[in-house]
This record gives sequence, structure tokens and C-alpha cells, in this order.
Amino acid sequence: MTGTDDTKAALRRAAQAARRAAQEADRARGGEAALLARDHFLAANLHRGAGVVAGYRPIRSEIDPTPLMLTLHAAGHRLAVPVIEGKGRPLRFREWHPEAAMTEGPFGVPVPVTGCWREPDLLIVPLLAFDRAGWRLGYGGGFYDRTLAELRGRRRVLAVGFAYAAQEVEAVPHDEGDQPLDAVVTERGVIRPGAARAGEGSGAR
Repeated sequence: MTGTDDTKAALRRAAQAARRAAQEADRARGGEAALLARDHFLAANLHRGAGVVAGYRPIRSEIDPTPLMLTLHAAGHRLAVPVIEGKGRPLRFREWHPEAAMTEGPFGVPVPVTGCWREPDLLIVPLLAFDRAGWRLGYGGGFYDRTLAELRGRRRVLAVGFAYAAQEVEAVPHDEGDQPLDAVVTERGVIRPGAARAGEGSGAR
């Protein structure tokens, strides 16, 4: 499903509102969504074989991956978080641990002050919206798409979306340069989109 910039812009506005509402509803329930999503991720063993896992530091109304990152760190996985180095460039990933000193990076995203650069085997990816075929709507900068294209051009790298269930939409407009997710984890469970994506163009939903 291709989409114009106007289509994506309209969907982003709606998705931002839906995500804010989901975060507010979760807070009213005691903030359990991040813990439930963590448990679903671990139960699905999505981190199997991943020596380096790239998480993210949440901004705005993004679901918080910190409980999952802390659990993975305690289990011996190396953690990293993305660093934006410039417009049109892929992300780099700097090592993160619970005591890492952080500073504000581009777009207000916290990044480690120091640390080794790491190349992840698994990326835990924030998003505005997702669909059952594994297509992701981001903020429009294309950072994750460029990064995944580069990494996947060299070897197998998994990308797992991390989201509230309310962020699901029927279909995310996507173009040739967009990179699909291998799975999406929400507080309700794990969505594995391979079968849905394989049916694109044949009338399958």
C-alpha cells in the first residue's frame, strides 16, 4: 500500500492522538502496559541469539521499554540506544546500561554521554502506528528505515515494534524504502506479521 506525504501526515496526526490517549488510559490503570509488553516479549523469546539489543529512551507518549531493557541487561545482553548523527544518515547505537550518564540529543532524545558504539542484532523500535502486515509509521525522518536497510544489507537483523495495542491501524501506507518489522509487541501480546505481509497483492488482509 503506497501512500502520499499528505496521507502519511494525516495518519501521523491521528496516530499521535491515539497514542496519547492510550498512554493516559494506561496511567489511569497504574501503568501496567510496559510490564505486560515486557512479559510478552520475553515469553516469545524474541531476544534469542541477540548479543546486542538496541532499545530506546522514550519521548512524548511512547510506551516505555525500560522494564524490558533492565531485564535483558540483567540477563547478560549488551544494550544500546540510538544516536542521531545528522539528517539523512542512518542511526548509530551507543552502549547503554542502567547507570549510564545521559544527555539530551536531537529532538530531545536522551543519549549516553560516553560508551562504545555497538551494532545491534535486534532493534526494539518505537512507532506511531503499525498494521498486521508489520508496516510501521514513524515520525517521518526515515532514520529507522535507513538504518535497517543498511544493517540488513550485511546480515540478518530483527526489528520488533514496541507499542500500545491502540496504535494498531488497518493499513500503514508504505513505499519501496520502508523497512518492515519482524514482530510487534503490545500489552496484549505478540503480532508476527509474516503471513499477512506475504498475502499483499493477492487480496489477503
